[in-house]
Amino acid sequence: MTAEWLLAALRHDRAAVIGSLALVILVAWVYLLLGAGVEMETMDMGGGQLMLMLPEWSLRYGLVIFVMWAVMMVAMMLPSAAPVTLLVAGVARKRAAAGGTASATALFVAGYLIVWLSFAALATLLQWGLDEAGLMSDTMALANRVVAGAVLIAAGVYQWTPLKEACLRHCRSPLDFLLFHWRDGALGAVASGIGHGVFCLGCCWMLMALLFVSGIMNIAWIAGIALVVLIEKTLPWGGRVNRVTGALLVAWGAITLAMAV
Repeated sequence: MTAEWLLAALRHDRAAVIGSLALVILVAWVYLLLGAGVEMETMDMGGGQLMLMLPEWSLRYGLVIFVMWAVMMVAMMLPSAAPVTLLVAGVARKRAAAGGTASATALFVAGYLIVWLSFAALATLLQWGLDEAGLMSDTMALANRVVAGAVLIAAGVYQWTPLKEACLRHCRSPLDFLLFHWRDGALGAVASGIGHGVFCLGCCWMLMALLFVSGIMNIAWIAGIALVVLIEKTLPWGGRVNRVTGALLVAWGAITLAMAV
């Protein structure tokens, strides 16, 4: 009876996966919209003037920033991972019917998120280093226009590189991933998720670096980058978007550098 109930539940895997992803993504976006737990400190400037400032770096504040980055990565990257996650769910259902593991989908997503949580940790350390060097403003954006322009140009150039093309081609071919990169078993599902996450990281890491340009907590910018990632990885013509965005970013970076002179 238990096995029959489980298999009947797994027949609804697409609805369950879509619903689960949607719920996680919704919670992540609500968390970001509510400020991601980042509380500004008030400084008395005298004469009745007050100025809001970010707290000094500490272990507690570092953990808050890490959680902020982690939630951002979940909100931005899970939508574009939906196609391959649905395919994994379909395979898991068939293999569960044949006596295999029924948790492959959750394990795959866990492996995928391990990569992006690791990236969140590195981004937190980078933000701390830039802040300590005096290169970050209280809006969590690069305060130096030269550095900001250089990041924009680097991100634009990367959009045209063979590495970007190779990683994007992988991310746009979820069926090929299952055919050539899937590993069986519980650990195999986690490893497969990590492998897919590494390709996605190679595809999108420079786009994530753009968060430092306009402000890490700039919701409109976060949504814009997430939309570009989603278009690149899922729409039929998305494979050509990277070239257009690359050219626009290089132009934007050049203008920023020119204004900094």
